[in-house]
Amino acid sequence: MSEGAGLQVRGRIVSASHLIDDGVVSICGEQIEAVTTLPEWSAAHRGSEVPPYLGTIVPGLVDIHNHGGYGHRFDTTDVDEARAAAEFHQRQGATSVVASVVTGAPDDMVAQTATLRTLAEDGTVAGIHIEGPFLSEARCGAQDPRYLTDPDPALIERLLEAAGGHLRVMTLAPERQGFDAAAKLLAERGVVVALGHSDAEYAAFRAALAPNGFGTVVTHLANGMPPLHHRSPGPVAAGLVAAAEQQAVVELIGDGVHVEPGFGALVFATAPDRVALITDAMQAAGLADGEYRLGPQSVRVTGGVARVATGSIAGGTATLRQCLRWAVRECGVALPDAVRAATTTPAAAVGLGDIGDLRPGLRADAIVLDSDLGLRRVLRRGQWLT
Repeated sequence: MSEGAGLQVRGRIVSASHLIDDGVVSICGEQIEAVTTLPEWSAAHRGSEVPPYLGTIVPGLVDIHNHGGYGHRFDTTDVDEARAAAEFHQRQGATSVVASVVTGAPDDMVAQTATLRTLAEDGTVAGIHIEGPFLSEARCGAQDPRYLTDPDPALIERLLEAAGGHLRVMTLAPERQGFDAAAKLLAERGVVVALGHSDAEYAAFRAALAPNGFGTVVTHLANGMPPLHHRSPGPVAAGLVAAAEQQAVVELIGDGVHVEPGFGALVFATAPDRVALITDAMQAAGLADGEYRLGPQSVRVTGGVARVATGSIAGGTATLRQCLRWAVRECGVALPDAVRAATTTPAAAVGLGDIGDLRPGLRADAIVLDSDLGLRRVLRRGQWLT
């Protein structure tokens, strides 16, 4: 099978727009040219050799919340280190990664954002996500509380300038003083406003989400917020209601650590087309237990679980393909719904219009899975990575 123009990828196709038991994705250069059933392809290519059946073909996965992996970090001023983090996740099936900066000293966050801009400009990463520093101390999780503060328009402007138009998402806590003005500023500059690391009550959190507020994404639902309780529903219920009403997308860390499978099943049952599976991966993703870092803080990984000194979970160590498998195998989510949550929904949530599905005209990103949802091959921009 030759690469580049004329590439034909055959298998079971599962995407938001296609469910085909035996089909062919035809690729020309970096774009998808056609998606057809095998009989349709054969009729249009009489005399041509039938492509080999490879397995289950799904769109390239889209991770919109990722801090690094395989020993490398996105919260760095080393372009090569950040590039290595992105390339690790690409080889593992996340062909599009939005690189996340964690709370730190303002000058450090600006410098890290400027570094990631270089990778966004050359297409290595799909954009930048800034998580902090305008978050709740009460729900800081692995965010360094020393640097948490109320929204500062001047710092936001510095971050926007450093990102050079590639800042796609910023996470804020809606209860912080100055949130409304900051959210309005970000939205007017084309940045997706995400709500998270919040101790807000239900009404305040819901009001900060669309249609009355600017928030359209909930950062890692249930993590960095008070637990769901029937007499104090809080941000978790507000996020689920907004998702069910088609007003917001809720991120779900599908690593089997951050949330229990029963909660994952609840989220998918509530709003299956408004769930974005994410990794929240950090430096240790893909590596063994040991000592790592997330932003300014030291992290110890034990049994695959990353924690800072306070005991808070400090990001994930799984890949997005593993999160996809968790949703299907552990939560009982139908494969098409899980695929959509790892491709189409996150891409749309952050305005990535040329990826996330298998349709003519979109970028030729796809992965091939085996019957147990293990990774066989990765196709990015029309070229096989693995």
